[in-house]
Amino acid sequence: MLDTGGVLADLLPPGVVAVEAFGASASAPLLGDEAAAVARAVPARRAEYAAVRACARDALERLGAGRPAVPSAPDRSPVWPVGVVGALTHCDGYRAAAVARADAWVGVGIDAEPLAPLPGDVADLVMSYDERAAHAVGTWPERLVFSAKESVYKVWSPVVGTWLGFEDVRVEVGDGTFTAHLDRPGLAVDVLHGRWTTGRGLLVTALALRR
Repeated sequence: MLDTGGVLADLLPPGVVAVEAFGASASAPLLGDEAAAVARAVPARRAEYAAVRACARDALERLGAGRPAVPSAPDRSPVWPVGVVGALTHCDGYRAAAVARADAWVGVGIDAEPLAPLPGDVADLVMSYDERAAHAVGTWPERLVFSAKESVYKVWSPVVGTWLGFEDVRVEVGDGTFTAHLDRPGLAVDVLHGRWTTGRGLLVTALALRR
């Protein structure tokens, strides 16, 4: 089922187009160089890759950018058409794309995760002492810090072109919002503001950085 509402659309500002799909990955074609990224992948991985590209094409069409291929860069990030910024995300039973005009937006970041705790060793890697302490007295999902940092990275990486570690981002969580403090220079700002929500067994985070 394709859904333009769902859990993501209300997290993003006007001017950013989001498309979501729920359920099993439906059959979708791969265009141009897209197939090269999953040429050796198992059928389930190919289907998921194609399904999230279908979301991307629907979002691009609604933005007025046609239905082009969205191949993968060497780091596996999506390669958007000239003049567009965007992000993709997928997890079991869910996939989504968000796109915007590059003349108005620096970048877009989205991430979807199962609404479940992080494994202990992963939580220690992702969360600082202060973030773990805040979660201990908060009511928000533990995986939220991980998801927020993933969304931040999707804005950071296409602009800066370098790695951004979990330790380079400090996340403060509010009621349906989060603030990410960047401890590395690269973007024109060092604080990013995003939103989060839960629903349908998912935790979703999103942000968009305006020019």
